[in-house]
Amino acid sequence: MNPMNWLVVSPEIVLLVAACAIALIDLYVTDPKRGLTFWLTQLTLAVVALMHASAMQAGLGASGAAASVYGMQGLVVSDPLGHLLATCASLALMATLAYARPYLGERELLKGEFFTLSMFVLLGVSVMISANNFLVIYVGLELMSLSLYAMAALRRDHGVSTEAAMKYFVLGALASGFLLYGMSMLYGATGKLDLPEVYAVVADGQINPVVLTLGVVFLVAGLAFKLGVVPFHMWVPDVYQGAPTAVTLMIGGVPKFAAFAIAFRILVEGLSTLGHDWQQMLMVLSVLSMLIGNLAAIAQTNLKRMLAYSAIAQLGFMLLGLTPTVVAANTTSAANGYSSALFYVVTYVLTTLGSFGLIMLLARQGFESEEISDLSGLAKRAPWIAGVMTVFMFSLAGVPPMVGFYAKFAVLQALVTTGDSTYITLAIVAVLLSLVAAFYYLRIVKVMYFDEPAESGAALTAGSGVSALLALNGAAALVLGLLPQGLMALCRDVIVAALQG
Repeated sequence: MNPMNWLVVSPEIVLLVAACAIALIDLYVTDPKRGLTFWLTQLTLAVVALMHASAMQAGLGASGAAASVYGMQGLVVSDPLGHLLATCASLALMATLAYARPYLGERELLKGEFFTLSMFVLLGVSVMISANNFLVIYVGLELMSLSLYAMAALRRDHGVSTEAAMKYFVLGALASGFLLYGMSMLYGATGKLDLPEVYAVVADGQINPVVLTLGVVFLVAGLAFKLGVVPFHMWVPDVYQGAPTAVTLMIGGVPKFAAFAIAFRILVEGLSTLGHDWQQMLMVLSVLSMLIGNLAAIAQTNLKRMLAYSAIAQLGFMLLGLTPTVVAANTTSAANGYSSALFYVVTYVLTTLGSFGLIMLLARQGFESEEISDLSGLAKRAPWIAGVMTVFMFSLAGVPPMVGFYAKFAVLQALVTTGDSTYITLAIVAVLLSLVAAFYYLRIVKVMYFDEPAESGAALTAGSGVSALLALNGAAALVLGLLPQGLMALCRDVIVAALQG
């Protein structure tokens, strides 16, 4: 093993150097649309995505442990799972910036720091995704979180936005404290920080189980804060509603890949022998999130706030995929749940990008378009926009043939095929709560097609670039629902490679 192996972190090095260079170049950019800064950022993200995609293909071509390469003295790991998540995160950030640019430009918020901070968010996400050590996970988490706190407060002269940023900062710091305290307890119990070494010591069975269980409780609580699931969801609705919509999309999209990555790295790769403990916690978090998230969403009149509660419920559904076959020796059986959860995260972020991108597109008409009533009669004013929004709402509701249906089906299948009565009961509960969720998603469709327009005027128009991206986004949600096998097989392959490595 090469003790340093800088090639393992070459995409992160490229991203860091480019972020610093673009920050300096932007000082000399006078164009209010920030054309040079925008395209340099997009070029960097495309290069980083290509580097991760090629590394993922190389990893999948290897067999067994050869698919995982360690570097920086074992602090980071390069494996197909990490490269898939990093590729998706880079592409998601490219779409986020493309959606956000017109929205921020009209509000005089399109500054160089937005692009720089967004790249540092991705850098923090990438560090967490490739982390093989508790401290590296924490460093990546703080890099991502601090950048997001600053972005949430980007609209300094807006009271609601500033309040949202404060809440996000205070509760985010609390979550980081929970996570760090859990890590410290595990370090105190095992004397190790590297995840493989922690796994080996815990599997030996010589550690005080009480200390380990307490450490796991704090770790799961910290992860639940970052995922925004019940009962650690307090910040999600306020931040989603109060932050500028571009920042809301930044918070609701790319970081979800990092949350899944650290949950998998810590719980599955590091603490799978304690699966019986954290498995039950995830079940409780999942059911509570689906229940409270869906019920609270019904009562919302603000579209962003409704999507915030929707996100809580959706991530609760995703957590179900991490619960089955946690400590089973059969790798193939274990991969069913993990791969379905990974597929769910990827497709959920895809749908979230389009949903908030469409809100920003409508907001360009001189109002924020944050209320559900703002969508009244949208089908008469802009039929194709209403059609794309319908695709996203059907996908989130799990209506076939949208990709959201297959994502939910994959998770439910992973639960039912275990043959365990507990998992079958969980699957039934998830289906029933999904029926509740269908109400508020279909309400959006009803408002767009059957309510009278809330305002008069010409049909809505949009820039060709944003329109093309939105159409591509909607087409992806539909095509991946009709032909999900390729992405599902890729998710399964990278999970199997991670479990074997």
